Amino acid sequence: MKLHEYQAKQLLARAAISVPDGRIATTPEEAEAAARAIGGKVVVKAQVHAGGRGKAGGIKVAKTPAEAREHASAILHMQIKGLRVRKVYVERGAAIAKELYLGITLDRDRRRPVVMLSTVGGVDIEEVAAATPEKIARGWPDPVLGLLPYQARALCFDAGVPAEQRSAVADIAQRLYGVYVKTDASLIEINPLFVTKDEHLLALDAKITLDDNALFRHQELAGLRDNSQEHPLELEAGRIGISYVGLSGTIGCIVKGAGLAMATNDIIKLHGGAPANFLDVGGGA
Repeated sequence: MKLHEYQAKQLLARAAISVPDGRIATTPEEAEAAARAIGGKVVVKAQVHAGGRGKAGGIKVAKTPAEAREHASAILHMQIKGLRVRKVYVERGAAIAKELYLGITLDRDRRRPVVMLSTVGGVDIEEVAAATPEKIARGWPDPVLGLLPYQARALCFDAGVPAEQRSAVADIAQRLYGVYVKTDASLIEINPLFVTKDEHLLALDAKITLDDNALFRHQELAGLRDNSQEHPLELEAGRIGISYVGLSGTIGCIVKGAGLAMATNDIIKLHGGAPANFLDVGGGA
């Protein structure tokens, strides 16, 4: 289950990770009022469960409340990768000196979380990992002990974080790891983690994906689900207890067992076809 940026930032703020002042808006008028309350330059951001918002025109800088209203009017109800924008987040602008990347996910090979830190933030981290993997420092905390202070500092050294920022970045890494564990997240990212011109650190963008299998332990988080951002077929499949993921191909698959479903998709691709979906009807078929 994915959270919107503003929801993720609320969780970060509770963990004492600094985020810019922001307001959610569902109309151009609310966006204008939010910009006026914040004051100064603001950024109007589409709240949608899709990457590439900036490239699609879903992130705009506004110097006045009236300009914020204009941007919100253009962004609201636009579609980004097939998903309609129904909310915008109006956030205080920041003077940027440097951008970092900080993320945590599960390393299935090592069977433990992996913490990733890079001084190349604000771009597609997948491209950085593929082209220049040496620019991403990685650490694997013990699942029982968590991310210890010396491990967080070691990540900062490995990533090449400047000396004057290491303590603050290490502290944020430990706090982020706490959020990751406490929420049973499968992915949590701050990209970019801004270093402002006055040497403060701000989480300018945040992404959190929660493990659906653990939501029964987090009813307050389960209530944050935005069904409008999910595929109707995937919602219906979840309601009746089967695993369905829509894909872009033309060959439909109905399979009993997740491993066999993945193998079926692989075989279709191997022979030049394109599966329309992943579907595991499960043991109760």
